[in-house]
Amino acid sequence: MRNIEIIIGSQMGSAEYVAEQLAEQLDASEFSTHLHEQPDLNACQHPLWLVVTSTYGAGDYPDNLLPFIEQLTQHDDLSHIRFAVVGIGDSSYDTFNLAASNCAQLLTDKGAQQLLPVLKVDVQDEALPEDAAIAWLPELTQQLSLAAQ
Repeated sequence: MRNIEIIIGSQMGSAEYVAEQLAEQLDASEFSTHLHEQPDLNACQHPLWLVVTSTYGAGDYPDNLLPFIEQLTQHDDLSHIRFAVVGIGDSSYDTFNLAASNCAQLLTDKGAQQLLPVLKVDVQDEALPEDAAIAWLPELTQQLSLAAQ
């Protein structure tokens, strides 16, 4: 069974709900997930990460993700990490999914390997955010399987 750390950045709960739905789908397959609602770098023991975050305010990280981002900023080498990012945002704002994009860039800058481009879910679309993320999941599981080998 492959372990995945699911790191949640959620201000109002939508990203948390999407993360929970993704965890449920992953747990039903060949993966074991660990949800981090108050993420701490020291608690992320496995090298496969899925970050699910909303963008808050003027392109900011959600409050619960700020301490984790600070930990990442202070860390020098994350080359052992393989990750993907799901952003939940509203395209009517010019900072659409900026937190997700910034998180992916930070991880890449620290040497982590990005498995897929950031999935930018738009809450303005007719589909529910969790439906868009679940539709993307087969692409992610394929990459996670390759990364875990």
